[in-house]
Amino acid sequence: MHSRQLGPTGLTVGAIGLGCMGMTAFYTTGGYDEAASVEVVHRALDQGMTLIDTADVYGPFSNEELLGRALAGRREHAVLATKVGLVQEADRPMYRNGRPEHIHASIRASLKRLGTDHVELYYLHRVDPDVPLAESWGAMAELVEAGLVRGIGLSEVGVEELETAQVIHPVAAVQTELSLWSREVLADVLPWCSANGAAFVPYSPLGRGFLTGGYTSPDAFAPDDYRTANPRFARKAFAANLAIVETLRRVAERHGATPGQVALAWTLAQGEQVVPIPGTKRLTHLAENAGAADLLLSDADLTELDSAPDPVGSRY
Repeated sequence: MHSRQLGPTGLTVGAIGLGCMGMTAFYTTGGYDEAASVEVVHRALDQGMTLIDTADVYGPFSNEELLGRALAGRREHAVLATKVGLVQEADRPMYRNGRPEHIHASIRASLKRLGTDHVELYYLHRVDPDVPLAESWGAMAELVEAGLVRGIGLSEVGVEELETAQVIHPVAAVQTELSLWSREVLADVLPWCSANGAAFVPYSPLGRGFLTGGYTSPDAFAPDDYRTANPRFARKAFAANLAIVETLRRVAERHGATPGQVALAWTLAQGEQVVPIPGTKRLTHLAENAGAADLLLSDADLTELDSAPDPVGSRY
């Protein structure tokens, strides 16, 4: 797989990475299978999908633990990213914690679970409104100085927050949703990344699986699957949003590709700083995702895709 630069870290990664959240959290349809997930991680590395993405809140903790086992003996082949700042406890709803002492304690706990002495990329998962960003970002910069992380990034932020962080320490990467049905960042955040040498790492580039064309009804999901509560998967919204999939399908038929591959190729075409991290638990989907890196869309294809209707329903 051809590679792209991971912001100012000096690292290069495969043009498409692997999001691991669904291996242990949120997407319950189909269940969880650790052996299969480990095989997916190994195959991803074999195919050059070297950016492996997790977070301490996925599970919580079980996703990092799984990756620690999966990367045993393979750590040198992975560019490993994890996150801090979202906390899930049994007795309260998920909340944000950007306090410096929490950040310092969390990286050490994450490294232990991951079985490594450093990670290449550490994100502030969400900005804590009760803690000045400068304090949180300053604490993360200290982790770079300590050699515990190679670069630091932010997730789900705007340009103003990026500017605040950049003054303190270079932003290595920004992780935010980007796909054919989530294009808001094209107006400001993505251009900021381009101008400032930061990587842009889209999560959910396949619209939580919707843009693959593999789902025709919201009845396909298990009752505790996160998507059953997502506005875009509500019955009326779901039916309306199939028009976006039809646009992908038309382009895919011309290329002998799948709608999901076209969706990923569209994301890659938004800039050389873009490294999408589609998630999967299945080898067949992994191979399909990897194939998208070689799909070159024409200007006419991109114009047609850009004209796809806006989605019905909010992202969350």
